[in-house]
Amino acid sequence: MGELKNCPSCGDFFNYTGIRDVCNNCATNEEKLYETVYRFLRKRENRAATVERIVEATGVEESLLHKWVRKGRLQPALFPNLGYPCDNCGKLTTQGKLCTGCTEELKTSLRQFEAAKEFREKVNTEENTYHKDYR
Repeated sequence: MGELKNCPSCGDFFNYTGIRDVCNNCATNEEKLYETVYRFLRKRENRAATVERIVEATGVEESLLHKWVRKGRLQPALFPNLGYPCDNCGKLTTQGKLCTGCTEELKTSLRQFEAAKEFREKVNTEENTYHKDYR
């Protein structure tokens, strides 16, 4: 059984089953827009079009393009200038939630944190060690 939700596009109520995040009417409209974009991108001269160029030529909202790339409906391998914004910095990425730069920055920060944690643990254990002076 689904749950009753408001459609984020039009505001109408719809039965959300986990398959679509919009109502039937909006899903139908999105599908028509997808076909328009896909027909545009299938032309050889448009395969390397940027997101801005696609929006300009088709009138489709940028957020819909990002959604289709994120869901894998538009493949960056076939259309190299497509992507969606990184959740951290907004730079276009083609996989995951973070771009390569933010991923590397996060990994570096985690390594530094782990190194500092190990150092603190080592210092704490050394402070608790008692040395007997045998003079």
